[in-house]
Amino acid sequence: MRPLLCLLLACTAPVSCSAEGAADGAKGGSTFSNPVISGFAPDPSICRAGDDFYLVNSSFEYFPGIPVYHSRDLVNWTLLSYAVHDPSQADLGAVKSSDGIHAPTIRCHQGRFYVITTNNIEGKLVNFVVTAENPAGPWSEPQVIEGAPGIDPSLFFDDDGRSWYVGNHVPPDPEFEGQAEIWLQELDLERMALVGDRYYLWRGCCGGVWAEGPHIYKRNGFYYLLISEGGTSYDHALSIAISKEITGPYQNNPRNPVLSHRQLSYDHPITGVGHADLVELEDGRWYAVALGWRLVDGVHGILGRETFLLPVTWETERRPWKTEQWSAPVFSPSTGRVELHYPLPFTASPQAAPAEFRDDFSSGQLALEWNFRRSPEQAFFSLAARPGVLRLELQPDAMAERVSFSFTGIRQRHFEFEAVTRVEFKATGASEQAGLVAIQNDRSAFLLTLAGGDGLLLQQRLHERLDTLAEIPFGGDDVFLRIRGDYLAYRFSWSRDGEVWVDLGGPADGTALSPAVLGGFNYTGVYLGLYASSNGAPSANHADFDFFHYRPTAASRDGWYQRQRIRVSR
Repeated sequence: MRPLLCLLLACTAPVSCSAEGAADGAKGGSTFSNPVISGFAPDPSICRAGDDFYLVNSSFEYFPGIPVYHSRDLVNWTLLSYAVHDPSQADLGAVKSSDGIHAPTIRCHQGRFYVITTNNIEGKLVNFVVTAENPAGPWSEPQVIEGAPGIDPSLFFDDDGRSWYVGNHVPPDPEFEGQAEIWLQELDLERMALVGDRYYLWRGCCGGVWAEGPHIYKRNGFYYLLISEGGTSYDHALSIAISKEITGPYQNNPRNPVLSHRQLSYDHPITGVGHADLVELEDGRWYAVALGWRLVDGVHGILGRETFLLPVTWETERRPWKTEQWSAPVFSPSTGRVELHYPLPFTASPQAAPAEFRDDFSSGQLALEWNFRRSPEQAFFSLAARPGVLRLELQPDAMAERVSFSFTGIRQRHFEFEAVTRVEFKATGASEQAGLVAIQNDRSAFLLTLAGGDGLLLQQRLHERLDTLAEIPFGGDDVFLRIRGDYLAYRFSWSRDGEVWVDLGGPADGTALSPAVLGGFNYTGVYLGLYASSNGAPSANHADFDFFHYRPTAASRDGWYQRQRIRVSR
């Protein structure tokens, strides 16, 4: 492992925040609230090993990549490790926003854990597998699957001992732009190589409109192919095909799509649901994890796509004229859509309170929640130079550039929150700055910093522009900085003592952090974190951060849902 990462990436590092989620005591604590992993947790994949559940998400350009979560009750999830924890595992040093790690799948086979995923580098798709004996790590060096086109690969281990790779690709005869097809090929686990014939399975129930995210399951002698299609916005959907043989032919389930919110209003509080994975409990019950959007005012997905949990049952079709009756999964059987509340999967394990996060930088390594934008090529932080603080070295690279600049942050997980830090920084050049930021991607961010010229500066980066929203003189090199979020209103403040706070400018318009405003592909969510830059000039300077504290501030975990329902009813 490279020296600069040793402080960060010990896979058994203690987690600094409690498990995600809370039901606010709804229905006497007998239910849980969705999402179960909030804030930029898309494309969930899940597996069970005994009484333990493990879940992974896409991470795109962020590093470490592929967060691995653990749970014993499906509703309280703890960040355990990262499957991509060293720059040598994946080329993430200069990927553009929303490229990088796409849609991993996690599976357990004969006591070993496998994560397979795609690294998208400007359209060059590298599909690879990492493995571990313990999901807490360490995870292996990647084994690239040669000759595997497309994205979103999955693995299936059949009970006859054979292993299979299932993925998607653009067919040679596409009927329209964006059409995709699911394919299957046997995988030699010893060599991590595709062997034998390739089988083309299905283009989905909707004609193959971005058919992706395939997973295969086996139940009662039948094979079930679950895919996502329709894209990851309002028209996202899940569909199932069924076969007696793993290689096909697969027959369309006549009740498809099995899950979608495309039939609901654009203003429904939960939208874009899809990209799901199924898990069977030890007692025979089934659940699914799926991504979904919580769009503020029905438009602005500032948190990114999140992980939702829903029950699944199996039903046998009622078509007496057929000699053989198929069974198929029924998602959220009572309503057919992802709901805010469901009964707890395990009644003795209620959902925990909303999570706070605090890092005092005293443990000798960064907490697991911290991420960089792209994998660092050189050390720019230290916890040893001054024990008890995080030191960020100023680099010439700035937030607008497709590089790994001096930034580390955590996911914004709530619409109403507060993030506070204390920074000591004395600029030695007019272009230098350091402080607290909220960032969606390279094209969109708010920067609250101590800056050259002994001033406090609030800036907004949007597309190619960098605008100053507020600026005041500031005598001193030690300041508390705070960001408060209230849905689409972000308020930036400073304090000399951490008690008396002064706003810098008025509330900033958070729609600037919205994918709907940014345009293009935006698969991530807002990050809150610490930043330092000399903005193109050489510098030997640094900034010291004493702590970082993030906490949700909403009175109710479910207030976001009621807010949107009230808006729609007006």
